[in-house]
Amino acid sequence: MGAAKSLKTADWDREVVAATMPVVVDFGATWCGPCQSLAPHLDKIATEFAGKAAVFKVDVDDEGDLAARFGIMSVPTILFFKGGKKVDSVTGNQPEAIKSKLRALVGG
Repeated sequence: MGAAKSLKTADWDREVVAATMPVVVDFGATWCGPCQSLAPHLDKIATEFAGKAAVFKVDVDDEGDLAARFGIMSVPTILFFKGGKKVDSVTGNQPEAIKSKLRALVGG
């Protein structure tokens, strides 16, 4: 376990807003090359931070309302949440930046 999980709009409040730990949400698409390149890195990050943070993937084509809610204009865009609030973001295939920001959120 630990791999990044798919997230649907219907599960947003339960998985992100009510989360007791930091949450990383990757907004991407199946047709996006950089998104596909980032996917294995996100799975590794999810495993590394298991129990300290949750990592999710949102397909912008399937969950367009959710992407619109957060103004996602390009993919991949990774949003960071703490206490249900957006606290940071990264655009593009930048696994080291994602890890660094997540490390700061979990306090280690």
